[in-house]
Amino acid sequence: MTQPAIAEGLLAWSPDRGLTPAPAQGGRLLVADSWLLRDGRVRGFDRHRERFLRACGECGAPPLRRLIEFWHDMTAALPRTGEWFPRVELVAGSLELRLLLRHAPPLGTDVRVWAAGQPDPRTVPRRKGPDLDALARVRGRAAGADADEAVLIAPSGVVLEAANSSLLWWEDDTLCLPPPRLPVLAGVTMALVQERATRTGIRVAHHERTLAELDGREVWLVNALHGIRPVRAWTGRPLTAGPAVHAPEWRQWLDDLMEPLPDN
Repeated sequence: MTQPAIAEGLLAWSPDRGLTPAPAQGGRLLVADSWLLRDGRVRGFDRHRERFLRACGECGAPPLRRLIEFWHDMTAALPRTGEWFPRVELVAGSLELRLLLRHAPPLGTDVRVWAAGQPDPRTVPRRKGPDLDALARVRGRAAGADADEAVLIAPSGVVLEAANSSLLWWEDDTLCLPPPRLPVLAGVTMALVQERATRTGIRVAHHERTLAELDGREVWLVNALHGIRPVRAWTGRPLTAGPAVHAPEWRQWLDDLMEPLPDN
């Protein structure tokens, strides 16, 4: 029986051996998915599972039965204490399935965003994994501009999302996000936020907006690690961050969604 891991590292999976320590190695990722794990609790775990299985299926990955076996063993191996940021991976070429165990970095409650407007460098924007290195380089440039994140824009100048986060904003009492026809990742946390808005009677609208049109608005970056982070400041151009009026209540709601990992 697989026991929960207690140390950081890379684990490779095979049907006969399960998860075993593997040397740190490169290799382009076809698929990746990650989430915050706090004392054995996680948000939207089933949604991460479905997104990962679906993305692997699109890549001609191991058969679904093998993917489910991997997910079962991976879940059993996840630590039940401490704060972690695990990542499941499907590697190009070998189609090897892996689990990368990482301690969670410090979590942010707000975010400084580089508003220079980076052209979208992704080759497969709707699937997480293949473009992680390119996005890491974008975030590196943002760090050089005294920011935590960078906004990706379409050739038309329309805002898409951030390098590692979905992006949404408020126009009065309407929650706004880019139209799904744009090349954006289907974020798990974004979906949770949208569903809560719909359930509680808050209007949700899809709009194409430029960075300049976000000036003075309450803008959020959302992802599975940090949850909801309102933009505290913009760098790189004279934009004003609007007051985070809605964020505190929504952050509390999102924190309360964390549930224990399944026992398999």
